[in-house]
Amino acid sequence: MTDPTSPQPSLREFTARAVVTGVALGVVFGAANAYLGLKVGMTVSASIPASVMTVALLRGRASLLEANLSQTIGSASTSLATGTIFTIPALFLWGLAPPFWQIALLALLGGVLGLAAMIPLRRMLIVDGHGELPYPEGRACAEVLRATTTSASGSAWIFRGMAVGAGMKLLVALLFAVPSEAGAAVPLLPKAEVALEFAPALLAVGFILGYRQAAVVVAGAVVSSLALIPLIAWIGAGLPGPLYPERELTIAQMDASQIWRQYIRYIGAGAVATAGILTVLKNMPMMAGAFVSVARGMRKETGEKAAAGAATDRDLPGGFIAAAIAVVIAAVALVPGLVAGDLGFVARLVCALGVAVFGLLSVAVAARIVGIVGVSSQPTSGITLVTLLGTAAVFAALGWDDLGARAAVLTVGTVVAVATSKAGDISQDLKTGYLVGATPAWQQLGQLIGAACACWVVAGTVLLLSSYGFGGKELAAPQATLMKTIIEGVLSGELPWGLVATGAGISGAAMLCGVSGLAFAIGVYLPIASMLPIFIGGCVRALSERGRPAEGEARTGILAAAGVVAGEGLAGVLVAGLVVSGLVPKKAPPLLGGEVGELATLALVLAICFFLYRGARAGG
Repeated sequence: MTDPTSPQPSLREFTARAVVTGVALGVVFGAANAYLGLKVGMTVSASIPASVMTVALLRGRASLLEANLSQTIGSASTSLATGTIFTIPALFLWGLAPPFWQIALLALLGGVLGLAAMIPLRRMLIVDGHGELPYPEGRACAEVLRATTTSASGSAWIFRGMAVGAGMKLLVALLFAVPSEAGAAVPLLPKAEVALEFAPALLAVGFILGYRQAAVVVAGAVVSSLALIPLIAWIGAGLPGPLYPERELTIAQMDASQIWRQYIRYIGAGAVATAGILTVLKNMPMMAGAFVSVARGMRKETGEKAAAGAATDRDLPGGFIAAAIAVVIAAVALVPGLVAGDLGFVARLVCALGVAVFGLLSVAVAARIVGIVGVSSQPTSGITLVTLLGTAAVFAALGWDDLGARAAVLTVGTVVAVATSKAGDISQDLKTGYLVGATPAWQQLGQLIGAACACWVVAGTVLLLSSYGFGGKELAAPQATLMKTIIEGVLSGELPWGLVATGAGISGAAMLCGVSGLAFAIGVYLPIASMLPIFIGGCVRALSERGRPAEGEARTGILAAAGVVAGEGLAGVLVAGLVVSGLVPKKAPPLLGGEVGELATLALVLAICFFLYRGARAGG
C-alpha cells in the first residue's frame, strides 16, 4: 500500500480538466440524489462512481491525484442534496414555496459551514487518528482510485447502468408504456395490500445496501402494511364515528392508503424520530470524546503550524475558516428573506445562534462518527431532529408559534443538516486524499467549488420535482414530512402522541434486536410498494455473491447499480422539466393496462435484476 505520508509531487493534481469533470459529475449525482432522496429518503455516496467515471471520461489521461480531486468535487453535491431534501420540501407542504435563490443559498451556507468547521479537525481525525478511525468509504475509494487509474476495467458498467436506469424511467414516466406499480390484496388480512413499485433506482439502492440492510428496511414496511393497517382496520370496523386524528370518515369507510395517511404516518414519524434520537444518545460517549479531542486538537494545531509545511499536510488558511463561519452566521442573521417565514431581526438572530451552536457541534460529531461507521450510517436525521426540537422549544418559549415561526425553525434545520452531511462527506474525501498522497488544501478548495456549483443544481431539481407534489405517492419526501410533523407538534402541541409513542415502542424494540433503528423505522414510515424493490435488489446482490469471495465496494455490480440510480434520477428530473413546461402530461393511462400491464411491469423488474446480476458476476 502507498505510504500515506509520502507526497507525490510528480503527479498533476489541481487542473482545469479535473475541476470541470468534477463539477459535471456533481451536476449528475446532485440531481440524481435529490430525486432519490425525495422518493425514499435515502441517498447514495457519489465518491466511488465519480472516481471511476473520472478515469473513464478522461481515458487514462488523468493522474491519480487528478482523479482524486475530481471525485472530491463531484461528491460534494451528495451532502448538499441530502441536507436539502431532508428539510426544504416541508416549506412546500406548508404552502410557502421558497424561491430558487433561497434554496441554493441555504444549501451553500450549510456546505460552507460544514467544510470550514471540519478543516481544523483534519489533522487530528485523519492523520493522528489514522489507526483509530478507519473511514470505510474513504479507504474503499482510495483502493478504487488506485485500481481504476491503472485499469479502466468495469467502468463501462456505470454508463450501461445509466442507460438502463434512464431508459426504464422514460418508458414508464414519459411513454406510459406499463403501469408504474403492480399489487394485490392479501387474503384474510383486512385492507392489507402488497404492491411493487416499478423503480429501477430502488432496485439498485437495494443492491448497494445488500441483503441484510434491505431486509431490515422491508421488515418495517411489512409491519406497517401487513400488521398495523389490518389491525387498525379490524379494530375500527365497528366504530360508529371517526377515530382521532381523522375527523370525517370512519375507519370502515377508509381504504389502506387513507389509514396509512391518518394513522401509520404518525406511528412511522414516532419510529423515525425515536430511532434518530436514540442513535444520537447511543453515540453520546463518542460525541463527548469528539468535543474533548477537538479542544486538544485545536491547541495542538496552534503549536504545530510550523510543521505543517508539506503539501500533504497543508490546509486552507485559518483566516478562511474564521471568515467562512462568520459569513454563514451573519448571513442568517442579516440577509432579509433568507430565513423562511421571516419574523424580523430578533427571530433571525435566534436562528443565527441556533446555526452557530448546533451547526458547529454537529460537524464535530459527524466528522468523528463517520470515521467509525461510515457516511451511510451517520445520524444526520437524528442530529437534525435534535436541532429542530431545540430551536422550536426556544421559539415556543418566546411565544412564536405561527406558520412563519415554523418556517424559520426549518431554516435552521436546513443549514445544520447540510453542514452535518458535508462534514461526513469531506472527512471521507480527506481520508482518501491522505491515503493517495493528495494536498488537503486543494481538496478543500475543490469541495468549496463543488458546493458552489451543486447548490444551484440541487435547488433547481427540488423546484422542478415540486411539480409532482411532495408527501404523496410519487415523491414521499419522508424526512421533510417528518420534520414538518415534529415542528408543528412542538409549536402547537396537537400531535397524536399515542400514535407517536406507539412508533417509538416499535422502533425501540427493533433496536433492542440489534438491527438498524433508522433503516427499520424508514420502512415503517414508507409504503411497502417503495420498500419491496429495495428488498428485491438486496436479494439479487446476495444471489450474485453466492460462491464468490467478497470484493468490496469496487465490484462492477455496485458500479452498475450506481449508474442505474444516476440514470433514473436524471431521467426523472428531465420528465419533471417537461411536465412543468406543459410538453407532457403528469399522468396518463398506461398503454398496457390491467393484468397484462402488471405482468409487463414485473417482466421489466426481472430484466433490471438480471442486469444487476450480470454486472456483479462480470467483476472477476
